[in-house]
Amino acid sequence: MRISVCAAGLLAAPATFGAAADRQQAEARLLDQAAFLCSNCFFGPSTYYYCFEAGSQILIGYQRTPVLNYQDKSKNYLTSVHGSWAAWTAPGQTIPISFDSKHIWVRRPDSEAANHGFAADLKAAGKWLSRDNSKEVRLTRSSKRDIFTNEPRCRQADGTKAQ
Repeated sequence: MRISVCAAGLLAAPATFGAAADRQQAEARLLDQAAFLCSNCFFGPSTYYYCFEAGSQILIGYQRTPVLNYQDKSKNYLTSVHGSWAAWTAPGQTIPISFDSKHIWVRRPDSEAANHGFAADLKAAGKWLSRDNSKEVRLTRSSKRDIFTNEPRCRQADGTKAQ
C-alpha cells in the first residue's frame, strides 16, 4: 500500500509542478514580423520577432534559432537535419495562441503531406528521434517594439516587459 501511494505521488508530481495555470488562450492575428539574420555563421543565432494582436492586447515575442550558413544569410543548413530549428511561419491570418507573462506559444503549420514508403518511414523515425515532431513553438516575450516597420500598432505597443 505504501509503495502504491509513493508511486502515485511521484507520477502526479510532474503534472502538478509543470502545469501552466496562468496560460491564457486567444485567437490572434499576426500584424508584423522582423528578422535579424546571422550571415556567414557557424552555429550563430538568427532572431525572428513577431507582433500579434490578441483581443485588445499587442503581444511581441521572438524566436532564436541556431544557424549554419555561408555566403547566403537567408539559408540555414541546419533545418534539414533538425526541422524544429526552422523559423516559425504563420499558417494564416488568425492563429490560436497561448501566452503567459514570459512566453507565447504558437503552433507550427503541418506542411508535410503523408508520404509512404521506406524512405519516408526513415525520415519520420529520424524526426522522432531528434524530437523534431514538436508542433508547438515557444516564443519569448519581448519589450522591443521599434524593430517593426509595417505596423504602427506594434511600435506603439506597451514596451514594458512582463515579469
